[in-house]
Amino acid sequence: DDNGRNPFTIRELAMLSILSCGASAYFVGAPLPQQTAAAQLGSRSCAIDMSIVKLGTRGSPLALAQAYETKRRLAEAFPDELGADDAVEIKVIKTTGDMVLDKALKDVGGKGLFTKELDVSLLNGDVDCCVHSMKDVPTWLVPGTILPCNLPREDTRDAWISPSGKLPQELPDGAVIGTASLRRQAQLYAINPTFKCVIIRGNVQTRLKKLEEGIVDATMLAKAGLNRMNLEEHITAVLEWDTCLPAVAQGAIGIQIREKDEKMSRYIGALNHEPTKVAVDCERAFLAALDGNCRTPIAGQAKIVDGQLRFEGLIAKVDGTTVLRTSRTGPLSDAAKMGTEAGEELKAKVGGDALAFFGEGEVLPEPKSSVTGVETDGLGGYVKGEYAMDESGKDPGFAKAQ
Repeated sequence: DDNGRNPFTIRELAMLSILSCGASAYFVGAPLPQQTAAAQLGSRSCAIDMSIVKLGTRGSPLALAQAYETKRRLAEAFPDELGADDAVEIKVIKTTGDMVLDKALKDVGGKGLFTKELDVSLLNGDVDCCVHSMKDVPTWLVPGTILPCNLPREDTRDAWISPSGKLPQELPDGAVIGTASLRRQAQLYAINPTFKCVIIRGNVQTRLKKLEEGIVDATMLAKAGLNRMNLEEHITAVLEWDTCLPAVAQGAIGIQIREKDEKMSRYIGALNHEPTKVAVDCERAFLAALDGNCRTPIAGQAKIVDGQLRFEGLIAKVDGTTVLRTSRTGPLSDAAKMGTEAGEELKAKVGGDALAFFGEGEVLPEPKSSVTGVETDGLGGYVKGEYAMDESGKDPGFAKAQ
């Protein structure tokens, strides 16, 4: 004003900055045809956005726990830039896998069901990065995106949860085990071919509720998820690799960004835990060599022992009648090579056609609805009544990872 005072509040000045930035962008003109959308978005220079990270995630309690863990790590790594509570915004994105809950994953598209909508939001610039459970991520990434970071890995083993037996071997013949995983089913049937595995999907809390209701005699979950949600007290036993080899990338969190996004490369690169990334890269190379997806009983785990990378891999018939294993030990620098060679070895053992070896077996439908109690050919009712998932996107308040 005439007295030299600024007539605008800080909030109004911020809004003017946004408007001027947008106005400038409006008159710049169309981007050059050879520029990819990811490259254009990665090079945005509107200063008002540079201190804000929009982090995309699914809305399940476990996914939110992982997203808030990532937010915490970003604040610790960049306290001056990302230390404020509103510096990193968590955006919940509902995926097809979260909405289609009455069918097995293999029947509705497999792993990509939990990442497709996140991919779209990332490429469109709605979010700057996406936090994933790595075992949900396909071995191929959408062009224009990269996955340069894995956070420190949790316990990778499967947790056995049952009031009827301390281990799978202790369950009676004909016991019903809830799992949507062909990998777990195959290894359970190898232990006892009289077991009956039925689909049990939904978030961790939903699956535990099904077990309490007596719909199944036992279930199996990734121990990592139970750890992250402070639910370890439900675990009956932790299964070692020789009993049930875990899924590729189980227990690992990955962060995906756009290619050529220098800001996010700097932020996310600082969070990478190299020992985890080395192991996950080896496992995913194994899966890729076998053309693996949700239709295939494949397991693979790598870990660093005495400075060397140790890998174990497995493929099986869905009915558990045939289980083939392989193992490797080598330098960390050969991680991807080891995984690829292990996959190629097992592929050769089944005549070069792994998909034909796996066949078309499936997990049986759940015997009755979790909500109504009536017979059903699917699941039904996951989002009704007490099974409804909190859609607020708030931090579920689980334990912080170390």
